[in-house]
Amino acid sequence: MKDLLIMGIVAIVFYVFWKMMLKEPILPWKEKVVTDNTVSQNGKKKNKKKHEVQMEQEPQLFEELFENVKDISNHMVRYHDNSFTLITEVEPVNYFLKSHDEQEAIDKEFESYLASINYPISCLLQSRYIDISEPIKHMTDSMKNSEDLNEAALSFGQSMINDLIEWQTQTPRYETKRYLIFTHKINTSDINADSKDELEEKLVEKTFSELMRRYNAAKNQLRKSEIEVSLLPTEGIYELLYHTFNRRKAVKQRFKDMIEAEKNAMYVTADQTDERIEAVKEAIEEYERSQKEETSEKQAI
Repeated sequence: MKDLLIMGIVAIVFYVFWKMMLKEPILPWKEKVVTDNTVSQNGKKKNKKKHEVQMEQEPQLFEELFENVKDISNHMVRYHDNSFTLITEVEPVNYFLKSHDEQEAIDKEFESYLASINYPISCLLQSRYIDISEPIKHMTDSMKNSEDLNEAALSFGQSMINDLIEWQTQTPRYETKRYLIFTHKINTSDINADSKDELEEKLVEKTFSELMRRYNAAKNQLRKSEIEVSLLPTEGIYELLYHTFNRRKAVKQRFKDMIEAEKNAMYVTADQTDERIEAVKEAIEEYERSQKEETSEKQAI
């Protein structure tokens, strides 16, 4: 009897050990616990994947940043909700070099302008690296074209140019650009037009007229404070964005040089969408077809 009891205990211990090795419930009426690692019929462990990650398209952060912008043309930034933005560059006055009476006059004119506007205006300050390559180029050309400069003057001018280049390259120098931003939106239901093209033309014309009125009001009022306000054209808006996203590179690869290189390039070097490429191909094929038809007509005549 004692031997049977010992054999039963050994069998129970072996059964528990065997169930633990298989990671199955010891009591047969309990449900099997599902784990990440399961045992196959051959006794080998199989690892189950917790998450299956599907390959997705890489995020286009730069495109998403301008997803609400529809177009930049006619000296304005246009958005998908038919609102337009006009940007003006401001040349400030050196306030602290003025006398007390002159400062009072500037404050009076500026406060008068702020009190006269009833529409929102945004201000933008952009810090740029100072680029003196244009003045240096102008000085170099003047020295080369001048015939009345002696050797000492040429040597002094060249040394000054070298000092300016060294001054710019040794330590980064910054300048602050100031902008006033005017935004306006016109409801298309208020415009009477017979076609979609006419509606588009009137929308742009009416919006530009209103934004120009606001720009001229700022220009005329701030001129009394010796603050110059100038319209930023379409090219200037692109240059503003170029300096925003290429702060360091914009000094060596200037926006003006890129425009000149694009003008003289045999092919367009900018990134183009697939739709534009297909449209250009269709235009080329249409042109070649028309040329062949003209040639065949001439030969027939």
